[in-house]
Order: sequence, then C-alpha cells, then structure tokens
Amino acid sequence: MSEEIRPEDIRKKTVVHCIEGMDSVLVRRDVPFRGADGSPLAMDLYRPPEAAPDEPLPAVLLVAGYRGEGFRARIGCDFKDMGSVTSWARLLAASGFAAVAGGNRDPAADALAMLGHVRENAASLGIDGTRLGVWAASGNVPVALRLLMERNGDPIRCAMLWYGYTLDSGGATHVADASRQFGFADACAGRSLDEIPKETALFLARAGRDASPGLNESLDRFVAAALPRNLSLTLVNHAAGAHAFEVFEDGEPSRQIVRQALDLLWLRLGPGHVADC
Repeated sequence: MSEEIRPEDIRKKTVVHCIEGMDSVLVRRDVPFRGADGSPLAMDLYRPPEAAPDEPLPAVLLVAGYRGEGFRARIGCDFKDMGSVTSWARLLAASGFAAVAGGNRDPAADALAMLGHVRENAASLGIDGTRLGVWAASGNVPVALRLLMERNGDPIRCAMLWYGYTLDSGGATHVADASRQFGFADACAGRSLDEIPKETALFLARAGRDASPGLNESLDRFVAAALPRNLSLTLVNHAAGAHAFEVFEDGEPSRQIVRQALDLLWLRLGPGHVADC
C-alpha cells in the first residue's frame, strides 16, 4: 500500500515462493459472469495440470478491492492480470486447488456476484462449491471480509489475508481514512466481526515494518477484537517484513509464511477436513 512502490513494480512482481507445476497449470481466461448490475464481466479460472475437467476441486477466490477502471488507470492492467495475482493463482493451482480471479466495476457487489456465480455453476467450472476459500492482500482485504459475512450458501472455509486493512471498530477510523486516501472499497463499513462465521479459518500475515498509514493499527485492533469472540485465527508476524513482503522480499522468511498459509488452506479445504459444527 506504500506510495513509494512504483506502479510498474506492483504490476510485474510475482510471489517469491515457487513450486513444480506452476508453469503448466490449466488456465481458462475471460470466463463470463454477470456483475451485480447485470452487465457482463470476466474471470480467469486456474486448475492443476493433472486435474480432470469434471473433477470438483476446492477453490480459492482472489479478491479485488479497487474499482476496475480506476485500478487500470493507476496500475496499468486489470487486477486479474497483475503478476502477484497470476502467480498466486498458479501457485494455488499447482498446490491442488482451483483459483478464480475476476474483474469488477463495483468491488464488493461484483465480488459477491462472482461468488454467487461460482456457487451456482460449480459443476461446470469443475469446482466444489462447498469448499471455498478467499485470498486478499492490502486494500483488497475489506472486500474479502465482506464475502465471509455472506450467508447465502455454505460458509467460506478459509481466508488468507495478507498485510491488509480490515474493518474499523470501537470508534477507530484507520480503514475509512486509508480508503479515502488510496481508493479501495471500505466494504465492511458499519459491519461487525460478529458477522464472520466462527467456522471460517482466518490466516493473517502481518508485516512488522509496514509503513502503510494506520494498517497495522487496524490489523492489531482486528486481532484483539477477534480473540475474545473465539474466531479461528492464525496470525503470522514477519517482524522484519515490509508491505507486500511475499512478492518484494525474496528470502526464506517470505517463503516460509507462504508455505504456512498453503498448509492451513489445504487443511481447511482438503477432502479430509470436516467443517466445524
């Protein structure tokens, strides 16, 4: 979220942790779906190279928090075409998941529309609609949290949330202030942590040296409020890490945290996991 990072760097950087098979995943580009206003949008679908077309896979939705048009003007490409997004999608697919990244005109509304489309068309997409997770980073996280609150369908089982703004509570305005400054959707304004299902596992990656205004304050308040509510929460603090460390800091600490996130994702979405009562 730091303004010191150049748009071309944001556009091109890829996740530093790589595994075998990322280059050979199957990609269906520009799969159509209807946005919240009924107009067409497109999403990209990634699948493991060895997966049969009709095999229902657990899936992870990579969530955008910025309006598509404004994002393209600022960064120079669509969210789903960013190096970080495409490489994360490939990493997820090579790890055995389907991955979905889509466009938007209204971030929160169209993310909900994409989620609905995935659930309604799970069979034709080769997705198990009962085993869904979300991935989001930075200013995209509030929209991901909003998806977790959606009660129309099975709860999202797992959320990987990276160095993100969360939601304001207790009179704080960190997220609202950053939303105005950076232009992401404050999708949880007026909402509560009580709306996040207890059966959803949260993986929160924190960057100890994050210089984004109010970000760690927002994240720390979120964690402090989540624990008394007994939400399922894993917090990993990269004490020496800066914002977007898993794409900008090529080292073992970044790779280890990515592996931790993937391990939790597989535990929650894999075929052997039984959802909490």
